[in-house]
Amino acid sequence: MTLLSLSQVGKRFASAQKGGGTQALDRLSFEVPAGQFVSLLGPSGCGKSTALRLAAGLLEPDAGTIAYPQGKPETAFVFQEPTLMPWADTLTNARLPLDLKHIARSEANSRAEESLARVGLKGFERAYPRELSGGMKMRVSLARALVARPRLLLLDEPFAALDEITRNGLGEDLLRLWREDGLTVLFVTHSVAESSYLSQRVLVMTGRPGRIAADIKLPDGRDTRLAQPTIDAQRIIGDALNTAMAA
Repeated sequence: MTLLSLSQVGKRFASAQKGGGTQALDRLSFEVPAGQFVSLLGPSGCGKSTALRLAAGLLEPDAGTIAYPQGKPETAFVFQEPTLMPWADTLTNARLPLDLKHIARSEANSRAEESLARVGLKGFERAYPRELSGGMKMRVSLARALVARPRLLLLDEPFAALDEITRNGLGEDLLRLWREDGLTVLFVTHSVAESSYLSQRVLVMTGRPGRIAADIKLPDGRDTRLAQPTIDAQRIIGDALNTAMAA
């Protein structure tokens, strides 16, 4: 069943100059079924992040509709930067969504501790952001998203600033969490390799104004990053991206 639907969505950002502004998205349409891992891939400035923020309700479209056929799900957003509170320890940062919902402190702490353990940060509950590596900060951000027990997880290039080893490790953790929790994931990336391994489906976007140029369902058998089906998927996605950019 469809969890999220965008139909003929347009978004323009105004400019102070008369007649100026940027048309970020134009007639963007796609659906995300419940439980699917979908990647949005496209050139820089094509509106990937704008589409994600529209899906989250952080922005309103100028045209078209955004719908949740099963009712709006509990949604969590992981940004490119961890956006942690520097004055708060790891547990407090991970607990934040529950504090905002006024969940009892004992329950909130228990859920935050569990969430941190699931992303490999057991024992770091009292550490502060300044004491953590970039990858560990992103793990806190992921734990903070999971603590609310979302159905829809939106991620905006969360691994882009990390080294390859850390990025690959976090990708494996994300796949595990997706499977364990039955999450629906919409993942923005600029990496063909990343999308070919993590996703079940890749939506390739055109240059600005962004719209869907290709909707690619990926083959089974992509059990490792070097498996032949993964390599084949990279070629298919790369070809679609090159075509979209040329157009």
